[in-house]
Amino acid sequence: MKLGFKLIIATLCIFVVSVVHAQQDTVKYVGKTLSNIDYHHGMLSPAVGVHATQIMRASREHPEKSDGFGWTYNHAPNIAYWNNTFFVQYLSDPVGEHIPPSQTFMLHSKDGENWSFPEVSFPIYSIPDGYQKEGVEGIAKNLKATMHQRMGFFISSDNRFFTLAFYGISMNPKDSPNDGNGIGRVIREIYKDGSLGPIYFIRYNQGWNESNTNYPFYKSSKDKGFIRACEELLSQPLQMQQWVEEADRDDPLIPLKEQYKAFSYYHIPDGRVVGLWKHALTSISADGGKTWQYDPLRAPGFVNSNAKIWGQKTSDGLYATVYNPSEFRWPLAISTSDDGLNYTDLLLVHGELSRIRYGGAYKSHGPQYVRGITEGNGTPPDGKIWLTYSLNKEDIWVASVPVPVKRSVDEAVNDVFNNLPEGKELDLWNTYDLQWATANIEKKDGTKWLTLRDQDPFDYSRVERVTPFAEKMEVTFTVKPEQNDHGMLQIELQNKQGLPSVRLIFDEEGNLKQKMGYRLRNIMPYEAGKEYTIKLTVDSTTRLYTVNVNGGKDVKGIFFMPTHGISRVMFRTGEQRYYPTVDTPVDTPNYDDVPFTGAAIPEAVFNIKSLITTKL
Repeated sequence: MKLGFKLIIATLCIFVVSVVHAQQDTVKYVGKTLSNIDYHHGMLSPAVGVHATQIMRASREHPEKSDGFGWTYNHAPNIAYWNNTFFVQYLSDPVGEHIPPSQTFMLHSKDGENWSFPEVSFPIYSIPDGYQKEGVEGIAKNLKATMHQRMGFFISSDNRFFTLAFYGISMNPKDSPNDGNGIGRVIREIYKDGSLGPIYFIRYNQGWNESNTNYPFYKSSKDKGFIRACEELLSQPLQMQQWVEEADRDDPLIPLKEQYKAFSYYHIPDGRVVGLWKHALTSISADGGKTWQYDPLRAPGFVNSNAKIWGQKTSDGLYATVYNPSEFRWPLAISTSDDGLNYTDLLLVHGELSRIRYGGAYKSHGPQYVRGITEGNGTPPDGKIWLTYSLNKEDIWVASVPVPVKRSVDEAVNDVFNNLPEGKELDLWNTYDLQWATANIEKKDGTKWLTLRDQDPFDYSRVERVTPFAEKMEVTFTVKPEQNDHGMLQIELQNKQGLPSVRLIFDEEGNLKQKMGYRLRNIMPYEAGKEYTIKLTVDSTTRLYTVNVNGGKDVKGIFFMPTHGISRVMFRTGEQRYYPTVDTPVDTPNYDDVPFTGAAIPEAVFNIKSLITTKL
């Protein structure tokens, strides 16, 4: 009897220890902040100093400004850093997902802000006429391959740099190229001068080989170092796990063969590997990815649908995950962790949505399919988190997040741009910088300004500065518009959730206005080329404020939305967007383009000289 009782107790103890151990070994979100997807920014506080940059804007009508082809489905980017240069690779189709032809583009940048024009890294590939895919109706005739890859780059141990892609087959728009029945994975070297080496297949799918494909097998290369690098890559389980979707379903190189998608990973201090997949699935590996401790399960507390999630160790020794914290593909947010297992906060990375301009199959709104720099693929010297993603599966973006990741600032703002160190002027500013609507420091007549330009009819440039929280505050800024007959600049004082209480507007008719409830009230006319120093004195406890322009008479106002205090100052060259909403359909039968997709508007330019805040 006593022996039986002891056995029961021992079993219970083992069970409890196992449960606790399993709980400790599971990535989880233990914070309390959740996103509100009625707002594109999710009502999330921004991570301070994020610079979001549109590096390729799709344009069918102006291919010379986009990619040289005018293709409008652009998605699944990857990023790396090598030879003091950032590289981004993305796949592209003319109109919609999985509809050939398809090719892969690559861009590069020395500073992460100024990017090269896209070049083709893996070109259109022809499927042999007469090909038939098992289980799919149809016979190939003039059919082109469809590209699909979750991995874009690899740096070998001897510092040789490679880009990879996968040629899949879509017999029809519903036929997935990542079903294990594609052609194979290709690889080519990127040389230090930026040129590209020849294309080789590094791994064939079943039924394909050198005799029936357009590129040679890597082993046929006369470069022994190239062969060694390929075999080094093929020997690494964590690299191979990224190939699972496209590979043969029984490929012996893939450790975990179940079709968990879009694998990312990082190491925690005890040497184990944390794995992350779509839907915020997670598991732990103690042997470098050869085996996993349990079938991937949804990370407790994480909110994430079928978009990618990214995880990495940060330069300060902490950890970050970046993902869409909703059932939609907005906003894009970052969560941080001290130990790589317990995530405690949720901050905004990208909270702007422009509308889908070009129709296409399986296009969805939002900043999505985020990737960072995979372990071993380079370390930028600035210590920032560097991310790439697509917006609406249409435009390609890069964002940098300063480390340590911060949600607040302690010091009052005293940003006179001409007095700030060169290259450091926007370190504490969050910027939304587009190809056709830029937000950059520009020097004019020897003076540095934060200049917002806008000729994009579907979007705007935007900057904001996080300030110390204050119930009562004085905000002073100087603006010089370069025109007064077109364009718009809105200035808002916002709370930490991004909700505005005060809004001033330099409108397209030459008037400076303030928002007063339903209505806009004129303050004064403004002139092109003239500086306007505006002082706002606000009191959230009474909901009252005054506006003073160039030392003139005070104009009174009342908050159009109540708040407990001010935490952000925002400048934007357009009106706040509320489309799309959670009820906006994304799959339309005709995939219609928005009218006038190729149009541009006359450029409007607004220069910001300074921003100073004082807590009262």
